[in-house]
Amino acid sequence: MSDRARFRSPSAKAAAARASRASRASRGDDSAGPAARAPRPSAGFAVALRTPARAAEPLFAQAPKAWQRMLPYVVTAVCVLSLLPITIVVLTNDYRAGGGWAGALGVAQTVPLLLAVTRPVAAWGMVLFADTVGAAVLTQADQAAGHAWPWTPMVIIGYLVLMACLGLRESIRTLVGVWLVTGVTGALLSAFHPDGTTNTVALLFVLAGVVLALTGALRGLGDARQRVAEQESISEAERSRRTLLEERARIARELHDVVAHHMSVITVQADSAPYRLPGMAEPVREEFAAIAASARESLGEMRRLLTVLRGDEANGRDLAPQPGLGKLQHLVEATVRAGQPVELSLAAGAAEAAPPAVDLSAYRIVQEALANVVRHAPGAPTRVSVTFDADEVLVLVVNGPARDAVVALETSGTGHGLVGMRERVRLTGGTLDTGPLPDGGFRVAARLPLLPPNETDEDAS
Repeated sequence: MSDRARFRSPSAKAAAARASRASRASRGDDSAGPAARAPRPSAGFAVALRTPARAAEPLFAQAPKAWQRMLPYVVTAVCVLSLLPITIVVLTNDYRAGGGWAGALGVAQTVPLLLAVTRPVAAWGMVLFADTVGAAVLTQADQAAGHAWPWTPMVIIGYLVLMACLGLRESIRTLVGVWLVTGVTGALLSAFHPDGTTNTVALLFVLAGVVLALTGALRGLGDARQRVAEQESISEAERSRRTLLEERARIARELHDVVAHHMSVITVQADSAPYRLPGMAEPVREEFAAIAASARESLGEMRRLLTVLRGDEANGRDLAPQPGLGKLQHLVEATVRAGQPVELSLAAGAAEAAPPAVDLSAYRIVQEALANVVRHAPGAPTRVSVTFDADEVLVLVVNGPARDAVVALETSGTGHGLVGMRERVRLTGGTLDTGPLPDGGFRVAARLPLLPPNETDEDAS
């Protein structure tokens, strides 16, 4: 037979008015029903714009999608296929530069753009050299007058594409150097300016600066967003690690009280044995004295360890007796008074059958589970069941969905709930199963063995 106590709150509707299913997205590991975070739309864009990690790594090599990684190759290939024939035709027909020179300049000024995806600085050096040679060749062209010089329209377009590749790839110092070299080269060529031509030195200098500034800013934005994402990942990992350590320290503090009680009993029994059992032989007295001394030494070591674990948190609350399954009814009553409808089913004799570590762990698991329900699903009907057999204690906490999707009671959870449950279950060698239910509720099920894992294995063998 089981002792069953049922409690229902008359103020459940008032508490449910403050509930919010929407808060589950922000609860993480401490929620009554965790939800995955939706990725930000700008995340893929930031990754695509990130500066390549290695010298020969292509532009957009870290982009998440295949079409994004292929985009630089497609753009440069289209530019080369478009500019190459146009350059040859314009130089031949408009400038009268000759077919041989037109073909050679067309190839030299456009084909290196394909290299800009992986090695833009090398491509820039080849293109700038070819453009400078082309400007010198055009000074001797038959019909250069009336046309752009030293940079033809095709040269300007190809150069700006190259500047975009540089801006998305190289450092600010490199971009400033490229821009200044472009201006100096144009200024030197201006000294040989043919009569009747349109000087395009200033035009290319200004446009190149604008493209370098814009693409460099975009690249910097991508780097900054990626660094922020990495820092967030590091911070989340550190937070999880800190939470785990805090929970382990808390469990260690609580288990200290349990173990210290038994060690104190051993000390008292060993010290009082000679008085309770008169006529004891001297070797036996010495043996009891050694037992008492070892127990006192162990207690001293435990107190020193506890002082380190508690730190600044030591207060009167830590000295209170640790609760167990016998206190579950009081815990449920307090939860009901807070406005949460809870039913408790506690098997008779469970508190006496459970060893101290299991007794404390079972109580804390129920406490954490009810706290999560109150925090994240106020007003939801909840059932707590504790049963046991010869091998284990089964703790089951099941809550239904929150009655209304309104403002949550608390949205600043520390994420300690499920972490603490897992640590307690791991400590006792049990298992923990948690997860959402189809109707929107949540379930916490813990199996805690009554015997330590090593003893259980020995009995089975």
